[in-house]
Amino acid sequence: EVQLVESGGGLVQPGGSLRLSCAASGFTVDDYAMSWVRQAPGKGLEWVSSISSYISSTYYADSVKGRFTMSTDNAGNTVYLQMNSLKSEDTAVYYCAKVIGRVAGGMDYWGKGTLVTVSS
Repeated sequence: EVQLVESGGGLVQPGGSLRLSCAASGFTVDDYAMSWVRQAPGKGLEWVSSISSYISSTYYADSVKGRFTMSTDNAGNTVYLQMNSLKSEDTAVYYCAKVIGRVAGGMDYWGKGTLVTVSS
């Protein structure tokens, strides 16, 4: 059974950092592309980042480029999102999702999300 469990969210001041983790089970994260997607209060889903270990590539939304870093830990079967220089507009529930393909495609499994609140 495929499962994704996010952790690491919390309250942080503007300019601060957080690292989100996504523990995967039921598949190997390096065999599929993985994504982070967020939903701010009262807004729709926003794609944040994707990674494909198969082609060693990582992609970011313009809104987070240069501040966020996505990575995988094959040994721990975990996906990470390092978030630096956080802004109030980064406040959202962050979801980890498995992509159907090795490089791109729709997302077929989602975690339940972890809340990140950026506020002073």
